[in-house]
Amino acid sequence: MDLAGPINGALRRVPPWSLYIVAAVPVIWVFWAGATGRLGVEPVEAIEHRLGLWGLWLLIAGLCVTPIRRFTGVSLIRFRRAVGVTAFFYILAHMLVWLVLDVQILAQVWADILKRPYITVGMAGFLLMIPLALTSNNWSVRRLGPQAWQRLHRLTYGVALLGGLHFVMLRKGFQLEPLLYLAAILGLLALRLVPKRGRRAVPAE
Repeated sequence: MDLAGPINGALRRVPPWSLYIVAAVPVIWVFWAGATGRLGVEPVEAIEHRLGLWGLWLLIAGLCVTPIRRFTGVSLIRFRRAVGVTAFFYILAHMLVWLVLDVQILAQVWADILKRPYITVGMAGFLLMIPLALTSNNWSVRRLGPQAWQRLHRLTYGVALLGGLHFVMLRKGFQLEPLLYLAAILGLLALRLVPKRGRRAVPAE
Protein backbone atom coordinates (compact mmCIF):
# COMPACT_ATOMS: atom_id res chain seq x y z
CA MET A 1 0.00 0.00 0.00
CA ASP A 2 1.35 3.42 -1.02
CA LEU A 3 1.20 5.68 2.00
CA ALA A 4 3.05 8.60 0.39
CA GLY A 5 -0.08 9.93 -1.32
CA PRO A 6 -2.24 10.27 1.80
CA ILE A 7 0.69 11.64 3.81
CA ASN A 8 1.44 14.26 1.15
CA GLY A 9 -2.25 15.15 1.01
CA ALA A 10 -2.32 15.71 4.76
CA LEU A 11 0.91 17.73 4.68
CA ARG A 12 -0.51 20.07 2.04
CA ARG A 13 -3.08 21.19 4.59
CA VAL A 14 -0.36 22.23 7.05
CA PRO A 15 0.85 25.83 6.46
CA PRO A 16 4.66 26.18 6.53
CA TRP A 17 4.44 29.25 8.78
CA SER A 18 3.07 27.05 11.57
CA LEU A 19 6.60 25.67 11.98
CA TYR A 20 7.77 29.07 13.27
CA ILE A 21 5.15 29.00 16.02
CA VAL A 22 6.11 25.47 17.06
CA ALA A 23 9.82 26.32 16.95
CA ALA A 24 9.35 29.33 19.23
CA VAL A 25 8.10 27.18 22.10
CA PRO A 26 11.46 25.52 23.03
CA VAL A 27 13.23 28.91 22.95
CA ILE A 28 10.70 30.46 25.31
CA TRP A 29 10.84 27.41 27.56
CA VAL A 30 14.64 27.25 27.81
CA PHE A 31 14.98 30.94 28.73
CA TRP A 32 12.16 30.62 31.26
CA ALA A 33 13.80 27.49 32.73
CA GLY A 34 17.13 29.28 32.98
CA ALA A 35 15.59 32.33 34.63
CA THR A 36 13.74 30.23 37.21
CA GLY A 37 16.68 28.04 38.20
CA ARG A 38 15.59 24.86 36.44
CA LEU A 39 18.81 24.41 34.45
CA GLY A 40 21.25 23.77 37.27
CA VAL A 41 24.16 25.83 38.54
CA GLU A 42 25.28 26.96 35.05
CA PRO A 43 22.08 28.15 33.35
CA VAL A 44 23.85 30.25 30.71
CA GLU A 45 25.95 27.30 29.60
CA ALA A 46 22.85 25.07 29.53
CA ILE A 47 20.89 27.58 27.43
CA GLU A 48 23.82 28.03 25.06
CA HIS A 49 24.24 24.27 24.63
CA ARG A 50 20.55 23.53 24.08
CA LEU A 51 20.06 26.28 21.52
CA GLY A 52 23.11 25.09 19.58
CA LEU A 53 22.00 21.47 19.73
CA TRP A 54 18.48 22.29 18.55
CA GLY A 55 19.99 24.33 15.71
CA LEU A 56 22.07 21.31 14.69
CA TRP A 57 18.96 19.08 14.81
CA LEU A 58 17.20 21.47 12.45
CA LEU A 59 20.15 21.49 10.05
CA ILE A 60 20.05 17.70 9.97
CA ALA A 61 16.26 17.78 9.50
CA GLY A 62 16.75 20.02 6.47
CA LEU A 63 19.21 17.53 4.98
CA CYS A 64 16.63 14.76 5.46
CA VAL A 65 14.06 16.35 3.14
CA THR A 66 15.57 15.27 -0.18
CA PRO A 67 16.37 11.64 0.80
CA ILE A 68 12.88 11.23 2.32
CA ARG A 69 11.23 12.43 -0.88
CA ARG A 70 13.52 10.36 -3.06
CA PHE A 71 13.29 7.04 -1.21
CA THR A 72 9.75 7.21 0.23
CA GLY A 73 7.86 9.65 -1.99
CA VAL A 74 6.88 11.80 1.00
CA SER A 75 7.49 15.43 0.13
CA LEU A 76 8.47 17.92 2.82
CA ILE A 77 9.91 20.41 0.33
CA ARG A 78 7.42 23.14 1.20
CA PHE A 79 8.67 23.08 4.80
CA ARG A 80 12.40 23.05 4.03
CA ARG A 81 12.80 26.82 3.84
CA ALA A 82 11.08 27.28 7.19
CA VAL A 83 13.32 24.59 8.70
CA GLY A 84 16.42 26.38 7.41
CA VAL A 85 15.32 29.81 8.62
CA THR A 86 14.43 28.37 12.03
CA ALA A 87 17.84 26.69 12.22
CA PHE A 88 19.48 30.06 11.51
CA PHE A 89 17.62 31.79 14.32
CA TYR A 90 18.39 29.02 16.78
CA ILE A 91 22.08 29.24 15.95
CA LEU A 92 21.94 33.05 16.04
CA ALA A 93 20.41 32.82 19.53
CA HIS A 94 23.09 30.27 20.49
CA MET A 95 25.79 32.72 19.40
CA LEU A 96 24.17 35.72 21.09
CA VAL A 97 23.93 33.88 24.40
CA TRP A 98 27.65 33.14 24.10
CA LEU A 99 28.44 36.77 23.20
CA VAL A 100 26.13 38.64 25.57
CA LEU A 101 25.59 36.35 28.56
CA ASP A 102 28.75 34.24 28.59
CA VAL A 103 31.85 36.09 27.35
CA GLN A 104 30.48 39.69 27.44
CA ILE A 105 33.87 41.25 26.61
CA LEU A 106 34.27 42.07 22.90
CA ALA A 107 38.06 41.73 22.90
CA GLN A 108 37.76 38.30 24.51
CA VAL A 109 35.20 37.25 21.89
CA TRP A 110 37.64 38.07 19.08
CA ALA A 111 40.48 36.34 20.91
CA ASP A 112 38.38 33.19 21.37
CA ILE A 113 37.44 33.14 17.67
CA LEU A 114 41.11 33.29 16.71
CA LYS A 115 42.55 30.95 19.36
CA ARG A 116 39.89 28.29 19.87
CA PRO A 117 39.47 26.12 16.75
CA TYR A 118 35.98 24.90 17.66
CA ILE A 119 34.80 28.51 17.93
CA THR A 120 36.50 29.38 14.62
CA VAL A 121 34.71 26.49 12.92
CA GLY A 122 31.37 27.37 14.50
CA MET A 123 31.68 31.02 13.51
CA ALA A 124 32.56 30.03 9.93
CA GLY A 125 29.40 27.93 9.78
CA PHE A 126 27.32 30.83 11.11
CA LEU A 127 28.76 33.26 8.55
CA LEU A 128 27.87 30.84 5.76
CA MET A 129 24.29 30.82 7.04
CA ILE A 130 23.86 34.59 6.71
CA PRO A 131 23.46 34.71 2.89
CA LEU A 132 21.17 31.69 3.08
CA ALA A 133 18.91 33.38 5.64
CA LEU A 134 18.88 36.66 3.71
CA THR A 135 17.84 34.92 0.48
CA SER A 136 15.24 32.57 1.99
CA ASN A 137 12.33 34.45 0.45
CA ASN A 138 10.43 34.45 -2.83
CA TRP A 139 11.83 37.83 -3.89
CA SER A 140 15.39 36.44 -3.77
CA VAL A 141 14.40 33.37 -5.79
CA ARG A 142 12.98 35.64 -8.52
CA ARG A 143 15.95 38.02 -8.35
CA LEU A 144 18.65 35.35 -8.50
CA GLY A 145 16.79 32.87 -10.67
CA PRO A 146 15.97 29.33 -9.53
CA GLN A 147 19.26 27.76 -10.65
CA ALA A 148 21.52 30.41 -9.08
CA TRP A 149 19.40 30.32 -5.92
CA GLN A 150 19.77 26.53 -5.69
CA ARG A 151 23.55 26.77 -6.20
CA LEU A 152 23.81 29.36 -3.43
CA HIS A 153 21.77 27.24 -1.05
CA ARG A 154 24.10 24.30 -1.48
CA LEU A 155 26.12 26.17 1.13
CA THR A 156 23.76 24.37 3.50
CA TYR A 157 25.92 21.27 3.07
CA GLY A 158 29.00 23.14 4.28
CA VAL A 159 27.05 24.71 7.15
CA ALA A 160 25.88 21.30 8.37
CA LEU A 161 29.39 19.84 8.13
CA LEU A 162 30.89 22.75 10.04
CA GLY A 163 28.13 22.51 12.65
CA GLY A 164 28.80 18.82 13.17
CA LEU A 165 32.55 19.40 13.33
CA HIS A 166 32.05 22.25 15.81
CA PHE A 167 30.16 19.90 18.12
CA VAL A 168 32.83 17.18 17.83
CA MET A 169 35.62 19.66 18.59
CA LEU A 170 33.66 21.22 21.46
CA ARG A 171 33.33 17.85 23.18
CA LYS A 172 37.00 17.14 23.74
CA GLY A 173 38.07 13.51 23.63
CA PHE A 174 36.13 10.57 22.24
CA GLN A 175 32.43 11.15 22.85
CA LEU A 176 29.85 9.18 20.95
CA GLU A 177 27.01 11.73 20.70
CA PRO A 178 28.74 14.38 18.53
CA LEU A 179 30.34 11.66 16.37
CA LEU A 180 26.89 10.21 15.69
CA TYR A 181 25.62 13.62 14.57
CA LEU A 182 28.60 14.10 12.27
CA ALA A 183 28.13 10.58 10.87
CA ALA A 184 24.44 11.33 10.23
CA ILE A 185 25.37 14.50 8.32
CA LEU A 186 27.96 12.66 6.23
CA GLY A 187 25.49 9.86 5.55
CA LEU A 188 22.74 12.24 4.44
CA LEU A 189 25.15 14.02 2.11
CA ALA A 190 26.38 10.69 0.73
CA LEU A 191 22.80 9.69 -0.14
CA ARG A 192 22.73 12.56 -2.61
CA LEU A 193 25.46 10.80 -4.60
CA VAL A 194 23.49 7.57 -5.01
CA PRO A 195 22.46 7.41 -8.69
CA LYS A 196 18.76 7.42 -9.44
CA ARG A 197 17.38 4.36 -11.15
CA GLY A 198 17.58 4.57 -14.90
CA ARG A 199 19.49 7.85 -14.81
CA ARG A 200 23.03 9.02 -15.00
CA ALA A 201 24.62 9.54 -11.61
CA VAL A 202 23.85 13.14 -10.73
CA PRO A 203 24.01 14.50 -7.18
CA ALA A 204 20.54 15.23 -5.87
CA GLU A 205 19.58 18.77 -4.87
